[in-house]
Amino acid sequence: MAWLVLVISGLLETAWAIALDRSAGFSRLVPSLVFAVALAFSMGGLAYALREIPVGTGYAVWVGIGAVGTALVGMLWLGESTSLPRILCLLLVVAGVVGLKIFH
Repeated sequence: MAWLVLVISGLLETAWAIALDRSAGFSRLVPSLVFAVALAFSMGGLAYALREIPVGTGYAVWVGIGAVGTALVGMLWLGESTSLPRILCLLLVVAGVVGLKIFH
């Protein structure tokens, strides 16, 4: 259960990061509220998962999921550049996250 909560929390990290960008410095209400709610649930889920998963592994997996998810949203829907080197770097992050899970 802890791993499932950790993955969901990592996805919520992507949600709050995108909402933070869309909030325009907290000047837009709805994205600002989405940011606050997603941040609270993401951190709460991370805290829950860290009851069973070592902090180094849990935090790295959480950040990795959030970073890759945010980069993918940026490339696929927000017009950020998509290049082979960027994709390869994201694959390296994914490989690291999978490795941390395997060798946990």
